[in-house]
Amino acid sequence: ALTLAALLGTLPSGSAQSAAPAAADSAKPQYYELRVYSTQSESQQKAVSDYWQHAAVPAYNRMGIQPVGVFTELQDSPTNHVFVLIPCDSLEIFAAIPARLAADAAYQAAASSFMAMPKTNAAYERIESSLNVAFDTMKKLAPPPSAAEKKPWIFELRIYQSPSESKGINKVRMFNSGETALMRDVGLSPVFFSQTLVGSQMPNLVYMLSGENMDEHKKHWDAFRNAPVWKQLSSDPQFKDNVSGITNLFLKRTPASQI
Repeated sequence: ALTLAALLGTLPSGSAQSAAPAAADSAKPQYYELRVYSTQSESQQKAVSDYWQHAAVPAYNRMGIQPVGVFTELQDSPTNHVFVLIPCDSLEIFAAIPARLAADAAYQAAASSFMAMPKTNAAYERIESSLNVAFDTMKKLAPPPSAAEKKPWIFELRIYQSPSESKGINKVRMFNSGETALMRDVGLSPVFFSQTLVGSQMPNLVYMLSGENMDEHKKHWDAFRNAPVWKQLSSDPQFKDNVSGITNLFLKRTPASQI
């Protein structure tokens, strides 16, 4: 079976059910479900995006879960994946989602044709999912400034694998010691940072950066690499050998995305 890391590794590197969700607590980190749909055609990609745009995103919004991000790879391909980022303010909210979708008549109607697609004309090949918790230095998802206008924007999804659980925790500590703040300061426009709690190829962490275009994004990365804060952090012996592998890929919004 293909795993999330395997999928990405093939790409170029570079409560009561009816109760309303609890109000967001700024002192508590969010949880993120990251779904990856594998597809074999543009029609499958459209089917997944249309499902999220017309059925799932409105239903999640009715639960108070928003914004939902729906992305695909920057370069078009029949085998592109669709990535869905779902933020939850608590594990209780996350756990209640299936029952609340089952009880949502509007969702059931909007999703019926998608859910009824036969195996001879499946809507997608497989779904892989991971559950992640936000870093202390960025506890809430932050949509980029382009989100409201839906103007062109690029997104960089990055996964860092660590050789052990202790090294994975130490890499998160490195981010919290200045790396997260620096990325924000140099204009890399972070969307979220998270440590994977349940998923494949653990231990790992996942985060997303964004930018107006590739050229500007590269300039911001150069500013990051040349910053004294990064040079000090990267040369600190206590943070040595935290990462055993890095996967990154560039994404764009689908029409379903609210991020």
